[in-house]
Amino acid sequence: MSGEAHSWPLGSGWRGALHVLLGGRCRRSLAGGRQCGPLARAIGRFLAAFLGILHRSMTLRLAIAAFAAALTFAPVAAGAMTVEPTGRIELSKMMGRWYEVARVPNQLQNGCTAGASDWTAQASGFAVVQTCKKEGPSGQLKVWKAKATVADPRTNAKIKMSFFGGVVSQDYVVVEHRPEQGWLVLATANGKYLWLMSQRPVLPAAVKSQAISRIRQLGFDVGRLEFPLPRS
Repeated sequence: MSGEAHSWPLGSGWRGALHVLLGGRCRRSLAGGRQCGPLARAIGRFLAAFLGILHRSMTLRLAIAAFAAALTFAPVAAGAMTVEPTGRIELSKMMGRWYEVARVPNQLQNGCTAGASDWTAQASGFAVVQTCKKEGPSGQLKVWKAKATVADPRTNAKIKMSFFGGVVSQDYVVVEHRPEQGWLVLATANGKYLWLMSQRPVLPAAVKSQAISRIRQLGFDVGRLEFPLPRS
């Protein structure tokens, strides 16, 4: 009942500390426990709620850290290679929106269509916002935000992206950039994953064929590519 004192066992450490913090407002009961008044009980409930939130926050941090570790220590797929750029990139021509034309399947984008990436210049690099629609162009929007920095100023083509406030990072290489045709090829540094991106929602068939031929010439298995539905 609300008017009764609540009894806690003496072995409850933080409740014993609460007794001290409240200047002795909790008293010993005849049964050997502590009896606290309404104020002490209210503070106790607040602390319990706060500790619950803290626990959930720590659990989330541990989950993100585990995800990062899984990405970092995942075995490299057979046939992976060290990827190098074919030339120097003009960073100003990387800015803006890029539409996904083709990709090597990956777990994060499983079921994604209408993919796009928006690149914006910042003082310390770029902000990258990646989006796609789940299970069709009219499906649920998924968003990933990243910070990107140039890892190789000599070519500007090696880029490090960090996600979740830097907890997860990944190295990418702009393998090929054809600004006159409006497309580029982006790959992870180990060659495991690759994306063909276009500055137009739909890449003309002839240009798309040239881009895929170039990907093959660069040593990638074009048979692994999938072509998600474009953004309308």
